[in-house]
Amino acid sequence: MKSRIEHLYLYMEKEAIDVLLITLPKNVYYFTGFLTEPHERFMALVLIRDEDPFLFLPLLDSEKAQAVSSVTRIYSHRDSENPYEILQCYLPTSITRLGLEKSHLSAVSYEAIRATIHATETLDIEILLRDMRMTKSPDEIATIKQAIWVIEESLRRTLPKISVGSTELDIVAELEFQTKKLGAQGPSFSTIVLGGQRTGLPHGDPTKRAIQEGELLLIDAGVFVGGYVSDLTRTFAVGKINHVLTDMYDTVLRANLRAIETVRPSVPIANVDLAAREIIENKGYGEYFINRVGHGIGLEIHEYPSVHSNAQGTLQEGMVFTIEPGIYNPRLGGVRIEDDVLVTASGAEVLTTFPKELITLEC
Repeated sequence: MKSRIEHLYLYMEKEAIDVLLITLPKNVYYFTGFLTEPHERFMALVLIRDEDPFLFLPLLDSEKAQAVSSVTRIYSHRDSENPYEILQCYLPTSITRLGLEKSHLSAVSYEAIRATIHATETLDIEILLRDMRMTKSPDEIATIKQAIWVIEESLRRTLPKISVGSTELDIVAELEFQTKKLGAQGPSFSTIVLGGQRTGLPHGDPTKRAIQEGELLLIDAGVFVGGYVSDLTRTFAVGKINHVLTDMYDTVLRANLRAIETVRPSVPIANVDLAAREIIENKGYGEYFINRVGHGIGLEIHEYPSVHSNAQGTLQEGMVFTIEPGIYNPRLGGVRIEDDVLVTASGAEVLTTFPKELITLEC
């Protein structure tokens, strides 16, 4: 974390930034090891050129930060105080360039900062932070692998408990119960469990609908472990399914495997999406592949890169992202097969290990 902060100071020197405010809680964690959700309260990692960094946060979080933060200077504010006025007391009286995470700040927070911290110019630092977080360190990869193990083992424990008549919400409850038993901090997004025709909803909400014989069951879930996420989707057959659903499944699996084969450093990001899309379109399902093929993961469930057919840039060693082609027919149902993939020096390492051949649940 020290080297990450040193990188920020080098950037500040290069861009002549006097003060830099890191306000996204996940980014504060990335640079300090302190993770919290301040909700509406103001929190920032503050860097001033030629000074040591400090954390500025709600008094409620001060003791917790002191126990874990690599940044040891910590200042706090009470709920009854104006945090921006308090922060101003610790900053230089003259600031020319102020670096901010503009996409994270609300309009109210941004205006409050501008009103109290008088800087000649504000500079958006989002691309800097995005690029730093884009490639993962060995420690980050190890933590992501642990998050993947938790969700995969939870799914293994859940499947035997599913039977005809189980509702989508029953399965969500069981799966999330298992993740907690295995040490997850919580789900990395709202768990998706859909049965039958509802599998044709890419981001459908689970309901009390009972699963039935002869249909598909789609489970898309992930967890936080050590602040990092996993993201896994598998589609199952509930008993014997018809040949149309089987063909959809086989097509998505081929698209998933083809996209993975495309992954290696310096390959255009768009090529990963296009490889999967070609398989699905050639089978006549193109109109039902309505999502991008993947997205970066790390501290957040959606990070850079966004892996779609018009994406700019190339793959780099250390990127971790999902590959999740899908076919979503609103009349018949849908299939999604999602893996978490690491770009290595020679190609791709598929971090998810849960089987991808069609599994039939004998309910």
